[in-house]
Amino acid sequence: MERVLAETLLSQSRDPRGLLGALCRGEASAERVETLRFLLQRLEDAEERGGGGGAGALPEAAREVAAGFLVPLLRGLRGRPAGAPDPDLPARDRRRVLRAATAALRSCARLAGGPQLAAALAEEALRDLVAGGPAAGAEAAVEVLAAVGPCLRPHEDGPLLERMAQAALALALGADGERDEAGPAEDAAALAAGRLLPALGQCGGAALRAVWAGLVAAGAPSGPGRVGPRLLVLSALAERLLPEPGADRGPRAGEEDPDARRCWRFWRTVQAGLTQAPDALTRKRARYLLQRAVEVSAERGAPCACGPREGTGPSLFWWSEKKKDELLKFWENYILILETLEGNQIHVIKPVLPKLNSLFEYAVSEENGCWLFHPSWHMCIYKRMFESENKILTREGVIHFLELYETRSLPFAPEFSEFIIGPLMDALSESSLYSRSPGQLIGSGSPLGLKLQKFLVTYVSLLPEEIKSSFLLKFIQKMTSRHWCAIPILFLSKALANVPRCKALGIEGLLALRLPELSLGTWKCTFLFSDVRDVLQCTMITHQILLRGAAQCYLLQTAMNLVDVEKVTLSDVSTFLMSLRQEESLGRGTSLWTELCDWLRVNESCFGRASACNPTGLPETPSLNAYVKNLVQEYITSPAGETGEDCFMPDWFEAKLVAMMVLLAIDVEGMKTQYSEKRRTQNVLRIFLDPLLDSLLKLGTNAYMPVLRADRCLQLLLKLLHTCMLTGSGARDDEVFTLLQSFAMSATESVSDFILRRLTMNELSSVSDLDRCHLYLMVLTELINIHLKVGWKRGNPIWRVISPLKNASIRHLQDTDSGQEPTLAGQIQRVVSMAALAMVCEAVDQKPELQLDSLEPGPTERFLASLPLNHTLQKPHPEEHSSFSEDSAASQGWGKVVAQYIHDQWVCLSFLLRKYHTHIPSSEGDVPDPVLPAVQMPARTLQSALGALTVLPSDQVLPVFHCMKVLVPKLLTSSESLCVESIDMAWKIISALSNTQLIFWSNLKAFVQFVFDTKVLTIAAKIKGQAYFKIKEIMYKMIEMSAIKTGVFNTLISYCCKSWIVSASDVSQVSLSSAKNYTELILEGCVFGTVFRRDQRLTQDVQTYIENLGHDCAANTVIENTKREDHYVRICAVKFLCLLHGSNMSHKLFMEDLAIKLLDKDESVSKSRTRYYVNSQQHRLKNRVWQTLLVLFPSFDQNFLNRIIDKIFQAGFINNQASIKYFIEWIIILILHKFPQFLLKFWDCFSYGEENLKTSICTFLSVLSHLDIITQNIPEKKPVLKQALVTVLQWCFSHNFSIRLYALAALKKVWSMCKALRVEELEALTSVIESSLNQVENMPGTGNAKKNWQRIQEHFFFARFHPVRDYCLETIFYNLPRLSGLVEEEWIAIGKFTRFTDIPSDAGFQWYLSPTHLCELKPGDWAQQDVGSHLGKADSQSEWTDVQKKIIPWKNNAPDLDLELVFQDRVAKLGKSISRLIVVASLIDKPTNLGGLCRTCEVFGASALVLGSLQCIRDKQFQGLSVSAEQWLPLVEVKPPQLIDFLQQKKTEGYTVIGVEQTAKSVDLTQYSFPERSLLLLGNEREGIPANLIQQLDVCVEIPQQGIIRSLNVHVSGALLIWEYTRQQLLRHGGAES
Repeated sequence: MERVLAETLLSQSRDPRGLLGALCRGEASAERVETLRFLLQRLEDAEERGGGGGAGALPEAAREVAAGFLVPLLRGLRGRPAGAPDPDLPARDRRRVLRAATAALRSCARLAGGPQLAAALAEEALRDLVAGGPAAGAEAAVEVLAAVGPCLRPHEDGPLLERMAQAALALALGADGERDEAGPAEDAAALAAGRLLPALGQCGGAALRAVWAGLVAAGAPSGPGRVGPRLLVLSALAERLLPEPGADRGPRAGEEDPDARRCWRFWRTVQAGLTQAPDALTRKRARYLLQRAVEVSAERGAPCACGPREGTGPSLFWWSEKKKDELLKFWENYILILETLEGNQIHVIKPVLPKLNSLFEYAVSEENGCWLFHPSWHMCIYKRMFESENKILTREGVIHFLELYETRSLPFAPEFSEFIIGPLMDALSESSLYSRSPGQLIGSGSPLGLKLQKFLVTYVSLLPEEIKSSFLLKFIQKMTSRHWCAIPILFLSKALANVPRCKALGIEGLLALRLPELSLGTWKCTFLFSDVRDVLQCTMITHQILLRGAAQCYLLQTAMNLVDVEKVTLSDVSTFLMSLRQEESLGRGTSLWTELCDWLRVNESCFGRASACNPTGLPETPSLNAYVKNLVQEYITSPAGETGEDCFMPDWFEAKLVAMMVLLAIDVEGMKTQYSEKRRTQNVLRIFLDPLLDSLLKLGTNAYMPVLRADRCLQLLLKLLHTCMLTGSGARDDEVFTLLQSFAMSATESVSDFILRRLTMNELSSVSDLDRCHLYLMVLTELINIHLKVGWKRGNPIWRVISPLKNASIRHLQDTDSGQEPTLAGQIQRVVSMAALAMVCEAVDQKPELQLDSLEPGPTERFLASLPLNHTLQKPHPEEHSSFSEDSAASQGWGKVVAQYIHDQWVCLSFLLRKYHTHIPSSEGDVPDPVLPAVQMPARTLQSALGALTVLPSDQVLPVFHCMKVLVPKLLTSSESLCVESIDMAWKIISALSNTQLIFWSNLKAFVQFVFDTKVLTIAAKIKGQAYFKIKEIMYKMIEMSAIKTGVFNTLISYCCKSWIVSASDVSQVSLSSAKNYTELILEGCVFGTVFRRDQRLTQDVQTYIENLGHDCAANTVIENTKREDHYVRICAVKFLCLLHGSNMSHKLFMEDLAIKLLDKDESVSKSRTRYYVNSQQHRLKNRVWQTLLVLFPSFDQNFLNRIIDKIFQAGFINNQASIKYFIEWIIILILHKFPQFLLKFWDCFSYGEENLKTSICTFLSVLSHLDIITQNIPEKKPVLKQALVTVLQWCFSHNFSIRLYALAALKKVWSMCKALRVEELEALTSVIESSLNQVENMPGTGNAKKNWQRIQEHFFFARFHPVRDYCLETIFYNLPRLSGLVEEEWIAIGKFTRFTDIPSDAGFQWYLSPTHLCELKPGDWAQQDVGSHLGKADSQSEWTDVQKKIIPWKNNAPDLDLELVFQDRVAKLGKSISRLIVVASLIDKPTNLGGLCRTCEVFGASALVLGSLQCIRDKQFQGLSVSAEQWLPLVEVKPPQLIDFLQQKKTEGYTVIGVEQTAKSVDLTQYSFPERSLLLLGNEREGIPANLIQQLDVCVEIPQQGIIRSLNVHVSGALLIWEYTRQQLLRHGGAES
């Protein structure tokens, strides 16, 4: 069309100059400029053919057009700021004007007859570009340079071309690749890369060399955002940098272009694009460059090699004609894998992974075992998989990498080590990768974790010795470089712990494993604190204590296996050991403690000596005993400058370290003398502790002993006793513990006198002294416990101290300040005295032997009962002689001091209330003159307790809860509202603490003990007032909280069930006086359990795995199992029910009430509209209901079953999941077995119509399959057999296959019983029945019918399950859920019932275990197909014969930067075959249909897609279906009202307008031949093509149909026609070529 227009204009005017001048006058519209462009191009063509008119005038005319019209026009476009409106041009036409003007300018430069014009235009545009004006100006300047650049002379204009190349490269590489949205600057940069640089590259010479030098100067890109621009430039210049054989290499003979294949920076850029690029387009460009390099190498055939930057190792790329086939195969597989990874679909990618194995086979030489290909190529694939959004793909990639060394031996490569420490460990930080594989049992361990362990062991053992140390150090330091979740750090630590022993780590490695943030007090030493963050720090931030402890155990084993003891000192080791939490991992007596002792014993003489300072400041000695002796001696000696009375109490860290090392040294000595000289252990301990004992013996008499030294001695004594008594330690009477007790007892008198003096003689006078008070009281408590263990004797030193301590404390508290301002020392003494009284009360409460007074209230009790509750100590004014530090400390911490004082008050009061609970009246009016006001005025005390809860911090409310436990039962009847207020406030405190791990559980336990106390529950149920409903409200809130915080319901139900059991030895005496009113608690307990999130399930799986390790993991020994899993709620409820007996009427009524509520629960769940699917919450809840009913079944009598039998049968008619179906069938069988009277009701179940029953009748047919069990207690079985046979036979003719199958199984059972009993009345049916059964048994063929018949007979419920003998807890809660396909979370192993000792086992404990072999069966269901029967074969293949491969036209990777190109330009730009098909979708509304059409049009190369609005391409639904096709397909906006004009315009351009519609004159698609210029008009989804548009159509095409539905989806219809058009065009072009 354009050519015709230009020819017409020239034919009408013989003066081109005049014609050009006429076009240059007037408004510079897009149409005018495009017409000028067409005319100039026609003149240029004519000039080349030698037929141009006015040879002399034409160059002058071209210069005039350029100077007078085009240059000013372009200057105006360049000078306008980005985004500013153009008053002369519409915004949408501005780009058209710019493109047409630059094309016209290029023609002018060529027509001008010399290079001067082109050079001048280039210089001007280059100045604008370098000046950095508006972004729009840069875009225009780039367009000008791209237009005139090819007109410049490569040699003469070389400097100019070089400067243009440098400016264009700087612009292209300066684009910020990390921006989410492109702006004008990015458009200019993309234009420079996509248009200007390729144009300059065609010039070759200096321009190309300048671009190449700029690309390789900076090396590989440093970040993901910088890869894109670089690859954009490289792909644009690919034809020059990677030229094919015979291509034009340059304008001048002998001029060589750069060969990118020989540059290592080029290949590093490509690799960066394959792995670091965040977008698919950039990765596509990188693959394009790689593919082109391979194709060029294959076509050239010449040898080529590019070594790495380091100059050693295999080449990054090489080519040899001898190895052509192997190289092509390698790169073909390599690119195929990368292409497949773009799909992110595991079912497509998994078959391709075997090809990754072949890449390693190609990459390693069989001759010398060296790398042929650089390993970084393989790492690109793995890194791409690791960074996938699909976590399943990431997991597959990690596992594939970890399996590398299982089947092959790979040569060492530094890149492997760097990759392991970098991308692999980054990928391993994702917890979800460690989940179990399908079919694995809970607690069996993570497959990835086990593979990681095996891989690390293998890889480290293969490392060269000189590399091993640095690799392990970097590996451990990588573990310290981030905060890891508990699960990854656990498996990484376990893998490290299994690395074979080697001397790989020195002090730096040991520091990387330890916890540096612990305070070392006065033992600071500069070299101990490096910038290396440690691994253990990562383990301390998780709430999973068991996983945290296990990780610490493995890290200690790592240290023992890998540390070179000659490079570390005993000081280093002791400091490292202190980074472990002894209460979580390193407990004395555990296997880990023993292993550590043995390691110290073996290496004792090998430890290094410190050349610099060490934590103790002592000279290092290799002997452990000498080191510990000096350690204790130095510890006891008070450091200079800290001997004053006002010094702060020493840090506990030092005492912990010394105590641990003393006990380790003693146990090491015990190993040495295990078989001889037992007394040597005692002597060594005395040598160690003599300085301590000497100091302790002087405490009571030496008034001049420094306070700091005394405190350190007491700290060490306490830590020695505590460390020796940690959970998991050996026998309590072991030799070391006995010796420590004797040492402590020998120093009791001196220590107790010292403590008495310090607590009572006003020696504690500052806020910091309260820590000392706490220390003294802990020591005193420990001494009391020791004396009680060995035997309490009146007159012992402790006895003589307690009374004076109590009296002095009371005296201090009774003293008043005589109206004077309180002093700090006086107030501190009051706090100390109250704390001492609280300690005495607690000691007396726990050990009645310490009771000093008579049982009647004495002066002490009267004083404590008269104390003003919640009395706030007045804050003292600073004294004149006090120091600034004392004042500031008192000012900042006085709130805590007051809180401690009030806390201790309530400790004393709780002691009084428990001791004199019989003195508490039910109302205050009963005691006119109270002797113990706090006890005998309970309402006032409870009101004070409410006040205390508002004042005390959450970690100090426990004694208040203890007081409420005593007071609330007494006042619930008379002061119910006050009690309800107390309960409500206590619950608010508990709710606020739900995220506080340390103090939540102790407070929750105390809360439950007072709110759910048996007396409270009984009284509340009796009066049925506010308290009753408040308690039930809190009960449901706690159950709701348990869904978020596992273990809350466990605490509640465990306490309630235990409190309802009066005596475990006489289970018939279980009291249900309060439980009968709270049946809902047991009901909710029986069905409790949430569907956990995937991460929660993973945590539980790993925790179970650690628990299954038993004593092999010391954390299991040290950490107490809290039994907070949801299973234990149900276990507690079930074990409680097992203790109930039907012979006890209260028990019987309780269980019957519970059974009715369970059936109601099942019915309500069945009627709910919540989605019900396998293993859903509803499925699990119904499953638990029927499990509990089975547990309760033995207590059901006939009268009760008469009430519920209809509900049970009705449940059988509901469409249930398999496991529930089995439970219902089981309980029906047991009912009929025990009470045959219900058979009549059972037969009635078969009387419903088949349409109503549907497949639910299978439940009752399954029951008949166990007719032999049902009839065991029936003397006359023949009538039952007759009825059963008649019933079954009618269902054998059902049209439903499943019903017939169940009926045949039942028939086989019934008929075998009939034959055994020789029922004569049924002999007439013998031939019919037996022939039917034989026909089923001998069914020919291998179809599904025969397979299903075999499966149902082999199914456990029909073949092995015995409803009576298998009736036990193991079958109910473990075997049957396992065999019925229920998720493993619902399997409760019988071992958990036995381990849960909070509730005693009943006398019939033997019924817990299954007596049959049901536990040996494997899960299987006859109704399911052989899932995975062929998968194993497929996975075992070394390489699939064929895999999915998406079609990626490599030519399409040339970058495109303008979505508004005219159709022909855009298609040529994309490298597509030129298509003349236009698809018009302006009438379509739905984004999904438009997105699908866009994708179809792009795939089949349509020239354009016409949309009603371009805004739709931003819709997420559109983008989800188009998968970025809109970026590669020209889109045109034509609104529906404009369609008639658009169609008429296209008709004038020669297009045939084709409607996709069924009309009276429509043509069958199979009969229609599409013209090359076709326009498809698609109709609206609902209304099709409007009548007014049908009139504009040249033809209507319809799709032939065979079905009933009258129409196809509009996207599908369009796709069929687009493909048919494409098919016909391919056939035509193919025929023309042939």
